[in-house]
Amino acid sequence: MKRIHRTALLAAIGVCGMTGLGFASAPLYRMFCEATGLDGTTNRGVAAPGGVGSKVTVAFDTNVGKGLDWKFVPEREQETIDIGARDMAFFTATNRSAKPVTGTATFNVTPAQAGKYFTKIECFCFTEQTLKPGETVRMPVIFFVDPNIVDDPDARGIDTITLSYTFYPVDPAKVASRTPPPAS
Repeated sequence: MKRIHRTALLAAIGVCGMTGLGFASAPLYRMFCEATGLDGTTNRGVAAPGGVGSKVTVAFDTNVGKGLDWKFVPEREQETIDIGARDMAFFTATNRSAKPVTGTATFNVTPAQAGKYFTKIECFCFTEQTLKPGETVRMPVIFFVDPNIVDDPDARGIDTITLSYTFYPVDPAKVASRTPPPAS
């Protein structure tokens, strides 16, 4: 009988461990991608180190996922920046539907080798944006390209980096469950 209890206990521990790993996998993967630049994931920073005299063109790409009736565009399609210097780009989103809609943006950088050198100081990505019917918002991204990109043999020849965003709708039930009830 002890053997059956031990097997059941080990099975229960295994199920709990796998469930915990399932919940932790997304944040762990995001941290891994941010640390390594895997799949064009960018870094987060607080200040730019300063220009090094080299330049790179940053192109901006925008997309809207199925089910989100928004117009989402960069204010400029591309700009040439000093590597190591802080820069800012603006994007606008307009809700074209007749009801309030919440969306969230994901991003990536191509070519993938540039991801670990592209650092965002401030960004609207991964933050839910709720737009009223017809509302337009202007959203900034503050970023820099790490000067170490010029010393990396895999990234040295990169002359254009594309920062791409896709906005997806947030499930209205999730938004409603986080909205506090009106005051009485």
